[in-house]
Amino acid sequence: MSDTSGFQEIPTTTLADVLGRAQVMDIGIRPLWQGGRRLAGPAFTAKCPPGDNLMLHAAIYRARPGDVIVAESGDLEYALAGGNVCAVAQRRGVAGFVVDGLIRDVGEVRELGFPVYGRGVVPFPGTKTAAAPLGGPVVCAGVTVHAGDVVVADEEGVVVVPAARADEVLAAARAKLAKEAAQSLDDWEAAHRARIEQALADQGWQD
Repeated sequence: MSDTSGFQEIPTTTLADVLGRAQVMDIGIRPLWQGGRRLAGPAFTAKCPPGDNLMLHAAIYRARPGDVIVAESGDLEYALAGGNVCAVAQRRGVAGFVVDGLIRDVGEVRELGFPVYGRGVVPFPGTKTAAAPLGGPVVCAGVTVHAGDVVVADEEGVVVVPAARADEVLAAARAKLAKEAAQSLDDWEAAHRARIEQALADQGWQD
């Protein structure tokens, strides 16, 4: 597996530009506490049917340090995890959660500083009855995620980098950031205005 540590420094906006829309989760997945820390690491995947959280809870004991647990659920009624689950996950080295669903005890999670990205917060937990394999492909907020894919999340959103393309994408993202850093705002404005004016001209638009 490629080293994913380099992705800690790459904004999701840059990765989205490199990868395209298909690898960006929908806008419903947000940091669940204000000022939530950015998150980057290999995905450890779990699938939970609506109303049940067993496999997310099982995942915290099986994920490796540095992993991001990514859970498919789509449930907007019951919490997938709470404060103690997040505390244990953090203690075991899990980097954070990205869940297509809800959590609870968000105040505790905020105090822990544990990054959780999801759809929201609800006070009632799900059941623990639906066992299923871990590590298979999941669909989280419209993006298919495989175990080992690199998940990067910040206040802009969540992007999934396919594991097979991680080195290529990281190199392209670093090159894009370096190019942007070397360009002054005046240079950017000049290039931007030329592009906009050309696009208007191509459409036959006139002042």
